[in-house]
Amino acid sequence: QVQLVESGGGLVQPGGSLRLSCAASRSIFRINPMGWYRQAPGKQRELVATITSGGSTNYAASVKGRFTISRDNAKNTVYLQMSSLKPEDTAVYYCNNGVETMWNPWGQGTQVTVSS
Repeated sequence: QVQLVESGGGLVQPGGSLRLSCAASRSIFRINPMGWYRQAPGKQRELVATITSGGSTNYAASVKGRFTISRDNAKNTVYLQMSSLKPEDTAVYYCNNGVETMWNPWGQGTQVTVSS
């Protein structure tokens, strides 16, 4: 199993940007796809974006055009660049395997709060 550590969250005003990072304890090359998830208070965890080892990406409709997922297999790291942030993007963000049946243990996540 892979240990995952998310970072980069914080408090940002609406319209602002953040870049999240997810560092894995070992190679993520064979984790295909990798995904970013988020969970808002009182809501279920949802898949936000995925990226394959080859770089193909998919996004939830709510973030398409605003978020960009990327991965650096050499650094065992996945990124989520978030722009034009909205209050409804407020959540704890996690990374993991993009396939539910292949999930690794969840990390602690990183809190993103969008508020003026």
